[in-house]
Amino acid sequence: MSDLTRSVGIVQAQTAVFDTPLQLASGAVLPDYQLCFETYGTLNAARSNAILICHALSGHHHVAGRYTPEDKAAGWWDNMVGPGKPIDTDRFFVVGVNNLGGCHGSTGPSSINPATGQPWGSSFPVVTVPDWVRSQARLADRLGIDRWAAIIGGSLGGMQTLQWSIDYPERVAHALVIASAPKLSAQNIAFNDVARQAILTDPDFHGGDYYAHDAIPRRGLRLARMLGHITYLSDDGMGEKFGRMLKSGDYQFGYEVEFEIESYLRYQGDKFSDYFDANTYLLMTKALDYFDPAKDLNDDLVAALRKASARFMVASFTSDWRFSPERSREIVKALVAADKEVVYGEIESVHGHDAFLMLDAPYVNLMRAYLNRVAEEVNA
Repeated sequence: MSDLTRSVGIVQAQTAVFDTPLQLASGAVLPDYQLCFETYGTLNAARSNAILICHALSGHHHVAGRYTPEDKAAGWWDNMVGPGKPIDTDRFFVVGVNNLGGCHGSTGPSSINPATGQPWGSSFPVVTVPDWVRSQARLADRLGIDRWAAIIGGSLGGMQTLQWSIDYPERVAHALVIASAPKLSAQNIAFNDVARQAILTDPDFHGGDYYAHDAIPRRGLRLARMLGHITYLSDDGMGEKFGRMLKSGDYQFGYEVEFEIESYLRYQGDKFSDYFDANTYLLMTKALDYFDPAKDLNDDLVAALRKASARFMVASFTSDWRFSPERSREIVKALVAADKEVVYGEIESVHGHDAFLMLDAPYVNLMRAYLNRVAEEVNA
């Protein structure tokens, strides 16, 4: 059996409840909250082999394994996390956590507000990447982890990784930032706003309090996902997979699904609207928009990264136009200027932004080589 097909097996989600109020960047305060998380592997006696996986916009704590033998799909990064895989659970204790504001077990808009006995809905406060990092640090305290051997994240997860390295430099040995950016471009903010408008203008949104109306803004969420999914793929990748293939073999001269790519996008939108919460989508995209660790330092990314003490691995993908290699190179350039140790890999791939979830051989080899180094340090 290939070491890339081995699994952590059957897993179980856990919940950590925090009754200490959490001050948010917006000025709002969460009086209490819970985080849903999973762990894989064994924490060593020195508590030095822990790795935190930070998820992207639509991700969650279920990183690897299955909940039952009958589950059709494994965790979202099961191809990278497990025994003998690049993030090797025979050597590391791996933690995946669902961020605050999420819809997979952590406190979010669909959770019950203890002050009202009703779902938070529109009253749930906006959360930011630094807010997530503070809540994750409390989880690390609860787990007895003073210092992460590594923190790893792709896309929005990479932003959390960067923020961790800046806010808690003494707690991060290695930071792996994959397919990410030091802040969003105007184009990316624009994509996010169009997606949010699709949700906000859905008649079933009810100002964010659709739970009370027993409704789901399904059309808006579906459109948001379809738009987002286009930006996660590359033109070459879509062309290679779908081209201009027609479902029926000829034009129908109407507005129903005719091209295979249309069918694929609608399927993705329908599936997403069945399991993701619209308010959570709004929160996650706002956290993306707001991320800017250099904002309070006169836009000086070098000054922001000087606070870090971690060693870095930064990876990008040639066909990723949403978080292009140029954006990763901005991070690398700033790290070098800040006199930080960094390894950079620019991976040839046709998979677009989604490449960080795939198994392109150069990417897998880069991850494996870097994490072998981390494991050697842990065991030294």
